[in-house]
Amino acid sequence: MSEVFTKLLALLNLDQVAPDHFRGAGPGGTRKRLFGGHVAAQALMAAGRTLPGMPAHSLHAYFLRMGDAGKPIDFQVQRLRDGRSFAARSVVALQDGAAILHASLSFHRSERGFEHQAEMPVVPLPAACPSWEAWVAPRLAELSEEMRLQLVRERPIELRPVDPVSSADPEPAGTAQSFWCRAAGTMPDDELLHQCVAVYASDHTLLSCVLRPHGRNFMSERMMVASLDHAIWFHRPFRMDQWLLYAQRSPVAAGARGLAFGHFFDAQGTLVASMAQEGVIRQT
Repeated sequence: MSEVFTKLLALLNLDQVAPDHFRGAGPGGTRKRLFGGHVAAQALMAAGRTLPGMPAHSLHAYFLRMGDAGKPIDFQVQRLRDGRSFAARSVVALQDGAAILHASLSFHRSERGFEHQAEMPVVPLPAACPSWEAWVAPRLAELSEEMRLQLVRERPIELRPVDPVSSADPEPAGTAQSFWCRAAGTMPDDELLHQCVAVYASDHTLLSCVLRPHGRNFMSERMMVASLDHAIWFHRPFRMDQWLLYAQRSPVAAGARGLAFGHFFDAQGTLVASMAQEGVIRQT
């Protein structure tokens, strides 16, 4: 298990300060801006700690302010409903007394019903795809030292682009893309923990899908990209320490905002989770 993934699991182990009040640490390190997937994953953990044994089925989060990666985060959980099949929670994440995220979460006891799903795209297997490091390497020499450090740092999530455009000189390439992803280490059999790591992973690369048809990426000059909100729906149990295909598409960009949808498929082609994200996309 990689050291950075071990650290992520430790960061998801929140301290309980009081009833329905939890505290988590920021990742620290050289990155000043708090990664949205980090605080959203901790928000899910905070809500889930009030419903032991009941898995989440959806999370809807709004990123209200830029968080500080070097400061702790307080999570205030409000119990909205406890039913026989469903339960609902609201979570506010705060730093220095100011809200940085608000999330609504719903939990559902497993039950049987009708089933259908979209088909998994036909793509190369992970072993045939380049690593994240190999993909970004051609652009590194042109970037600032701060950006280089961010791109080559060890990550708790392994990413392999399936259909990459050039990182150094991207050309317009349609509105869909895919990545293989998995946790960089073996995880215990804890469904809530796998869901939290999935939230963390799902905030990677999704908005880059919005830039793809315009021949840009997040490394392009004068690009400002930031998440506004994030939603995820869990359909079936899964393991984040096994490869999942992250299939993404962007149906629209307008008004300096872009929308993207994604799906997690396991290696057997089962659709296990879906997500949506809108972000502000500006060329400064």
